[in-house]
Amino acid sequence: MGLIYEILQELNSGSFSYKGFKVGLLGLPKFKIYSQNTLSGSLDYMCKKGLLEYGNDKINITHKGKEYVKRKYDSLKQFNCKFDKNAPRNLIVMFDIPETRKAEREWLRWHLKKFNYLMIQKSVWVGPSPLPREFLEYVESIGIKDGLKTFKLAKGYMFKK
Repeated sequence: MGLIYEILQELNSGSFSYKGFKVGLLGLPKFKIYSQNTLSGSLDYMCKKGLLEYGNDKINITHKGKEYVKRKYDSLKQFNCKFDKNAPRNLIVMFDIPETRKAEREWLRWHLKKFNYLMIQKSVWVGPSPLPREFLEYVESIGIKDGLKTFKLAKGYMFKK
């Protein structure tokens, strides 16, 4: 994932605290081996972005930081492919998801590939229909449904190689 996600995840987990830092059961930090400068710079960056705050001789995760962790955790949600590789490609999926939601955009592309969709352009895909209901409900729950449009084709799309 990344250092910022790991730090926020540890602070959000409610582990033990020693001298202002959250530690595991044995009192050891759970971070990978990072230099002091890397950790210090990352903590300062997260404070500037409003993900962390210093207070009472310790570092606390903010509401914005908890939302960041939740969004990252949710981005790992996976759905199974129920489509046969030879199923007719009769649904066009188009999306316009802002650059600020890059993780969600990449997650969507990854799932479309998994559902045996073919890319016509970076944000235009064609594949079998219908998309799984649970998938569409999840897309709505993470707030990208408004940027997603589907069009049913009268005839299956023939992909030219």
